[in-house]
Amino acid sequence: MKYFERNLLEELKKWTKRREMIIIKGPRQSGKTTLMKKLGEWLSGDMSVKPEDMTFITFEDREEMEKFSTDPVDFVKRYASDNGMHYLFIDEAQYCRDIGQKLKLIYDTYDDVKLFVTGSSSLEITAETSKYLVGRSFSFELHPFSFHEFLNARDKKLARLFMETKSDLMKLFLEGKEFKSRGKDVHIPELLKMYGEYVTYGGYPEVVKSTSDEERVMVIKNIFNTYLEKDVISYLQITDTGKFRKLVSVLSSITGGLVSYDKLLKSCGGYFKEITGLLDVLEQTYVVKFLRPFHKNMVTELRKSPKVYFHDYGLRNYAINNFNALDIRDDAGKLAENFVLNEVSSYSENMFINFWRTTAKAEVDIVLTIGERIVPIEVKFENMKEEKITRSFLSFIETYEPEFAIVASKDFWGERKIGKTTVKFIPLVYF
Repeated sequence: MKYFERNLLEELKKWTKRREMIIIKGPRQSGKTTLMKKLGEWLSGDMSVKPEDMTFITFEDREEMEKFSTDPVDFVKRYASDNGMHYLFIDEAQYCRDIGQKLKLIYDTYDDVKLFVTGSSSLEITAETSKYLVGRSFSFELHPFSFHEFLNARDKKLARLFMETKSDLMKLFLEGKEFKSRGKDVHIPELLKMYGEYVTYGGYPEVVKSTSDEERVMVIKNIFNTYLEKDVISYLQITDTGKFRKLVSVLSSITGGLVSYDKLLKSCGGYFKEITGLLDVLEQTYVVKFLRPFHKNMVTELRKSPKVYFHDYGLRNYAINNFNALDIRDDAGKLAENFVLNEVSSYSENMFINFWRTTAKAEVDIVLTIGERIVPIEVKFENMKEEKITRSFLSFIETYEPEFAIVASKDFWGERKIGKTTVKFIPLVYF
C-alpha cells in the first residue's frame, strides 16, 4: 500500500523518549492507525527498538478490549518487557468504557511502558478522559490531509515551492515578521487546479488515493456511512439517523453562515436540547467546527450565534450532493472561507480564532489572536486587479489598528497601507 507522508509524524518522534503517553485523536479513517504503524517502523528502524518490545492492539477487537477492560494492569503485564521500555499501541480506544481511568492506572503502575493511544472521537464524548490524564499525556489531532499534505501526495516539487511561501505567511502570523509581496506568480494556475480538486473531494487518505471522480464519491459515501454506523449508532447509540443526516445536510448548506437554532429545529424537527446535543456530537467527532464571535466592545459587537464550517470538504459536499467544479458553484466563496479557516487553524495551538460582526452587520471572516497580536482575514474568491478593501474590513482596521491585515483572493499579490496597518493581499492557495 502506498503511504503518503503526514506532517504529524515528525512531531510525534520528538516525544517518544518522554514518559508521557501520546494520544492521537481525529476523525475515523483520517489515517491514525497507519500513522501509529509508521511510528512503530521508525522506532524499530532508527531507534533500534526490538519487535518483541512493541505491541499493537485495537479495541475494535472486542475480545482484546474485554480483556483490557476487566483488568488493565494484568493485561499490560502480559506484554510488558522483562527489562527496558515496552511500547504499547492501543487503537480505537474510545470503545473501552472509562478509558481515562484505565490509562491513568497503567501509567501510574508501569514506569517502563510507553503508551500510544488513538481515538476517533475526543476519546470519550463526555470529555471525562482528560481529567484523569492531566500531566500524564501529550495530545495531538490528526485530521484529513492539509493542503500541503495533499500537494505532497500529488507533486512533491510543487509542494516544496508552496511551503517556501507558506512559511513566510506563517512567520507573519506567528511572529509578526514582514515579508515582501510577490509579483507575478507562475505557480498560481497549477495550485488553483489542485485547490479545486481538494475543496471538492476533500483530504481523507483513501479519497486522495482514488484515481477517478466516481471512485472518490464512492469512498466519501463509505466514510460517511461508516461514521454513522460505528460512531453515531454503535458508540453513541443515536438511532434517529434520518434526523442526523438532515442536520448534517442543513449545516452543509449554511457553511460559513450563522447558526440559527430556530431554523435548525424547523428543518430537522425535534427539540432544542436534542439538536444542541447532536451539534456537540458533530463537533466532538470532527465533522464540523464552530467559529465564535470576536468581541471587545460588548455594546456594538454581537456575542451570540457561532458560524459553522466543516473539517473535510468532501463530507460537506456529499451531504448536499454537490461535487460540481468551482466555476459553476454558487458556494465557491464559502468553500474558500472554510479552506482558509482550516489551514490557519493548524498554525499554532496558542492562537484564538474568531469572526467579527457588529450590530450594524459589519463583518470580517476570520480574526486571529496570537498573544497581543490581532490579525483580521478577509476571504474573496475572485480575481483581483487592485488593492480593494471592503467597508467592513476597513471598519475593523480603523477600530483596532492591527499591525497586519490580510485579504485572501484567487491570485492577487499586493500591499496597501492604512494608518498603522499594513494590508497584505495574498493568494488563498498559500494559506
